[in-house]
Amino acid sequence: MPVDAVLAPAKLTVSLRITGVRPDGYHLIDAEMVSIDLADELRFAVGDGLEVIGATGLDVPADDDNLVRRALRLVGRTAHVTLTKRIPAGAGLGGGSTDAAAVLRWAGFDDPHAAAALGADVPFCVRGGRARVTGIGELLEPLDHIDRTFTLATPPFGCSTPEVYRAWDHLGGPTGGGPNDLEAAALRVQPELARWRDQLGDATGATPVLAGSGSTWFVEGAFPGAGTVVRTLAAAP
Repeated sequence: MPVDAVLAPAKLTVSLRITGVRPDGYHLIDAEMVSIDLADELRFAVGDGLEVIGATGLDVPADDDNLVRRALRLVGRTAHVTLTKRIPAGAGLGGGSTDAAAVLRWAGFDDPHAAAALGADVPFCVRGGRARVTGIGELLEPLDHIDRTFTLATPPFGCSTPEVYRAWDHLGGPTGGGPNDLEAAALRVQPELARWRDQLGDATGATPVLAGSGSTWFVEGAFPGAGTVVRTLAAAP
């Protein structure tokens, strides 16, 4: 039985501004996103089903609400997919979005407006590399590759992206002093994030930045040590 294997690189949101909220509730963003050398793997075989292996962080149910299954419905395809998770769920690294994007690439589907209906990070994850991302995630401006290294610290818990955006709304849309407008909202949803931020800052002497809606913190540069993982930028998938 033929099997196709597709890698799904994690994305790191280097900067994130929330520039508005549409009447339908979708948030408008202005972000720089990059692909990093951490990736899930999807193996496509004949059949119809989803098997999830190795998931950490938030629960990753293998049901019809999984983004892999939703992406298959979007492209009108069926397959038995074995999803090996290496990107922690709920870590702010686009794990579910890049899995969906891998399905779209496998199917030869490249409509960023349709992909954005699956999630704001999906259009970027389809293309990968480095880009400025605006709109609700469907507008991509490719940026030149830059050799960069980041050190990531991911707590053993995840953050729910919808809950963080709701908290941002309830807080009145804070912009904060750092590069990520969602940081204050994520700390409201998950106060334990502060301890992980401070540990990474103490260990590196740098100011950590929250990855997307959390829960990962990162700093630029290589600082290998307990509780951290060093990642470099990856080429477009």
